[in-house]
Parts: sequence; structure tokens; C-alpha cells
Amino acid sequence: MKNEQLADILRPKDVDGIVGQKHLFGENGVLRRMLNAKRVTNMIFYGPPGTGKTTAAEIVARSSGMVFHRINATTASVSDVKNILAQTDNVFGSGGILLYIDEIQYFNRKQQQALLEYIEDGRVTLIASTTENPHFYIYNAIISRSALFEFKPVDPKDCLPVLRHALDHLNSDNKTEKTADDETLEYIARCACGDVRHSIVLLEGAYWATENELSAEGIDLFNPKGGNFNDDTHYDLLSALQKSIRGSDPDAALFYLAKLLSFGELISVCRRMQVIASEDIGPAYPMAAAITRACCESAKELGMPEARIPLANAAIVLATAPKSNSAETGILSALADVEAGLGEEVPSHLQSPLYKGYKYPHDYPNHYVKQQYLPDDIIKMGKKYYTYGENKTEQAAMEYAKKIKGQ
Repeated sequence: MKNEQLADILRPKDVDGIVGQKHLFGENGVLRRMLNAKRVTNMIFYGPPGTGKTTAAEIVARSSGMVFHRINATTASVSDVKNILAQTDNVFGSGGILLYIDEIQYFNRKQQQALLEYIEDGRVTLIASTTENPHFYIYNAIISRSALFEFKPVDPKDCLPVLRHALDHLNSDNKTEKTADDETLEYIARCACGDVRHSIVLLEGAYWATENELSAEGIDLFNPKGGNFNDDTHYDLLSALQKSIRGSDPDAALFYLAKLLSFGELISVCRRMQVIASEDIGPAYPMAAAITRACCESAKELGMPEARIPLANAAIVLATAPKSNSAETGILSALADVEAGLGEEVPSHLQSPLYKGYKYPHDYPNHYVKQQYLPDDIIKMGKKYYTYGENKTEQAAMEYAKKIKGQ
């Protein structure tokens, strides 16, 4: 007996049944207008799972009048694709073929290139979907011949009619009268993080685990904490954490830290926080690097959930500390000159002790003596890599340097 998924049973048959995506299927949505105009072109749908990409492709296919083929790039072979493309030369494909490739990011460059000839001459109209950034995973020549449409996470309130319909279906199918208030249904939608399909899965699990009324406690039994997570989410959240700290916003820093930790990103958080301590705070508060290092080591030793406390401590210290990027800009400038081949000859008095002429600073007043340290060509070009920041610590260091140099 086939165990059909409830989400598939309830899949919308027309654009009016699609929840969310008002920018695409609302009254003035671009895809709705295209369908009304009977215009179907090559399309790439991208966005998180469970946001309606497959449903939209099937609705477009039904309205197109073309022969529809659907394959999933995670399991499709080269022969599967060739068999479909071969139909463009016979009577079955005379009206055009609409090919839907789900998870196209799993096709390699050669597999994607094989589609180009058929897309260009119109024998195949392609609809591809991906949960990844299409510019990173889809061949540029296909992107240039397609319209890109972003599917966004669905707002929890928009999921309520779908979840109410799903509960009614379960009650009708199983001759029960189980209930759930709007607050519980919205909790389910929030747990699914904008994934409509997953919200239905959660509801179905809670339905079977509940005697009469669905509850948050029952839902938590089926909800793996953390929501949807992929490479883009990983880098986006780390970027948001760093930019919040750089922008001196401790509230945002704590939020993105919590978000990352909810996905189990302990090690990546520790690495990024240590980078932030030197890249964005640096000489403005030199102890930030030591404090962050200690907090990160403590977090790794403690493990979750206690690790969140020292990491929160580090995030607050970094977000509220004075900022300076002079360490980063200085080393980047120096690296650029190294890569350009400058400074190949180290001044002779700085080389091994066999060379004479080096002055030992500790033998002089203030432990300083003027002498050349940079290579001759760097000196002649007037290169300067470090600029004192406008914070209290670096300004004090600048005054000290002036004092010992007699300036």
C-alpha cells in the first residue's frame, strides 16, 4: 500500500492555493501575470525548501499545454535526460517539452551544458529549482537564458489556512475530532521556519501523538530544533554576527549568536569571534583578542548548552569595545607590496648577527634609537602600512611613539 505524504495530498492545484509568495502569485504577482498571458519561458526557482517551488512548476506545466517531464538531479542519470531530450525529435514532443529539474545544483557543468542546445532552439522549456544560490551552482549560460524567481520563507500567519485544512483532512480521513487553536498552529509554522511542507509534517506528527487537542509540547516531540540550514545560511549568519559586532550592536550580536548556536555552529562561531577580535577591534582594545580566546576555549571545553554563556560574554565585550580596523588594513597593504615583489632585499644590519651596524634599542634612552628597518625600495616609495586609529588606546600609543622619538 502506497504511503502518500499528507503534504503531497494537499498540494495546491492552482496559483490561488499557493501560500505566501505574493510577489510571484499575488494579484499583481509576476508569475500570475505570465500565466494569465499564457507566456511560459525558461525559469529558475530558488529559495528554501517547502516554499512552493515544485508546486509552482507543476501548475505552470499544466497551464502550458506542453508535454511535462520531471526529474530530480540527485537521482537522475545521464540516460534519463537523454531519453527526455530524444522525444523532441518525435511526435510526442512536437508541441514542445517542459522539463522540470528539481535540485539542479546536483547536475555538474557538463550535464547542464547538454541542455543548452535544446533550450536555445525552443525544443525544451526548462524550469529548474534549487535551494542554493543559482549564481554559484548553475551554469551561467543557462542563467542568461532564464528568468530567476526567488521563493521566500512563508510567514507563519500565511500557513494557518494550510494547517487548518490539513487538520480537517486528518480528522475526516480518520473519523476523529481533534482540535488546535490558532496559537498552536502558528507555533507549528514558526517551528518550521517558513517551510510549509515541514509544518504539515509537524502537524501530522502532533496529530498522532495527541488524544484530543494539539499542543506545543506534542509538537516539540517531532521538531528538530534549528530549522532549515544550508551553506548560504551558514555564511549569512556569520556575516550578520560580525557586522552587528562591528556596528556596536550587542543586541543583534546576541541574536545572531543564539541563531548560530541553535544550528550547532559552535566551532565556526569560535573561529569567527577570534577573527573579529583582531579585525574589527584590534589595537583599539588589545585585550579583546585575549578575552575572546579565553571565552572560546572555555566554550569548547564546556560544550553546549553552557558554552552559550562565555560566548555571549565575548560577543558583548566585542560589540561594546572601541573599534579599529588598522591591523587588517595594515597587513593587507603590506601583503599587496609583498605580492608585487617589493622589499626583496632586507637591510644588511637587520640580517644575521654576522653583519655589523645594528643598534640594540635597549642600550639607548627610552629603549629607542632611530635606524632603518624597511627595505630601501619601500623607504623610497614612502610606504606606510599602519595608521593610528582615533580611539583612546591607539592615540595613547601614538603619543608614546612621539615621545620616545623626540617628536
